[in-house]
Amino acid sequence: MKLAILSRNTRLYSTRRLVEAARQRGHTVRVLDPLRCYMRIASDGFSMRYKGRPIEAYDSVIPRFAASVARYGCAVLHQFELMGSYAPNPSTAFARARDKLRCQQLMAADGIGMPATVFGDNPDDTDDLLAMLGPPPHVIKLNEGMQGAGVMLTEKPSASRGVVEALRGLYANFLVQEFIAEAEGADLRCFVVGDTVIGAMQRQAPAGDFRSNLHRGGVASAVETTEEERAVAVRAAKVVGLGIAGVDLIRSARGPLVLEVNASPGLEGIEAATGTDIAGGIVEHLARHVAATARPPRRRKLQPANGT
Repeated sequence: MKLAILSRNTRLYSTRRLVEAARQRGHTVRVLDPLRCYMRIASDGFSMRYKGRPIEAYDSVIPRFAASVARYGCAVLHQFELMGSYAPNPSTAFARARDKLRCQQLMAADGIGMPATVFGDNPDDTDDLLAMLGPPPHVIKLNEGMQGAGVMLTEKPSASRGVVEALRGLYANFLVQEFIAEAEGADLRCFVVGDTVIGAMQRQAPAGDFRSNLHRGGVASAVETTEEERAVAVRAAKVVGLGIAGVDLIRSARGPLVLEVNASPGLEGIEAATGTDIAGGIVEHLARHVAATARPPRRRKLQPANGT
């Protein structure tokens, strides 16, 4: 298999592990900066070049770029798809996953459990918006935040109103969710590959914080998930359209609730916590799909001698 990884930094742990896992299994792999890929789009076909050389015949492509370059990165990813590469996380699903509000709508429409969420755009409606959710505490999230950045907890109506008004003053897109107190600052990260959760960890928020993200000081440990939790994680990834996803759940009195579905989940924390070769599982999934969909070589029709 010939694999492309769209990443701006070859030194990142997740990128390095995917490269190592692919090479250990005998595959060819290359890391490409999506901003250095340039495209030709015409009715007679699609082509790309990278630093002056053509990009050709990649069997599969994995997007690992940040939200700051998501628009152009998704265009590059779609170009790979149009040129015949298998993308477990296609461009439309990758872009969808970056939009928390869209993901919440999709999951709710499919009946997946999640914290109640409200969203509005007019400052005149702030009080009514918050009343739709109920009394605080409230969790307020930037719509395109990552790694716990832009996530705030407000414990009084005046605090919720103040944060909402401040974000609107900055023209930020955000949503407001109910706070699930019984989770006690813990969540589960389920790593979904295809139809399977290949690894899971529990993340516990540090003292004085409610955000369990490892980048915010959360502590990770391996965890046994229930069959229901695994089924919800796989279902959430499928609803968003992702073949590889980090699905964040919390355990609540009404069952597992999905917080987020991540299209480019990090590998370092979950591999360290579980001891599982997550990168290898991703590469093997790609290789199986490529092998299963490969077209058999066409046989040449033998011509009879002397034209008879």
